[in-house]
Amino acid sequence: MPRKKLVGSRSFGEPLTDDPDDAPEVLDEFFRTGEITQGAKVIRLGRPPLGDKPKGSVTLRLDADVLETYRALGKGWQAQLNADLRRARKLKKSA
Repeated sequence: MPRKKLVGSRSFGEPLTDDPDDAPEVLDEFFRTGEITQGAKVIRLGRPPLGDKPKGSVTLRLDADVLETYRALGKGWQAQLNADLRRARKLKKSA
């Protein structure tokens, strides 16, 4: 089930202004902290920090009906698959 690639302003949210010349000034603070703020709110981009025990990436071949069932769960289906595998193998939840 191929996904459509988002293009233009949809991939970055709504523009803050109608005037393209009214872009916010990029300050040295941005390059030091690497954070984008809108008012007092920090807008986080990208993946969250991995922590002490990052998950590994694997290529796994599943039956079509199994894959469809998990994908039908929507967002977070990979986490649900991980939880089901832990339960099936009677593994304790990682810290």
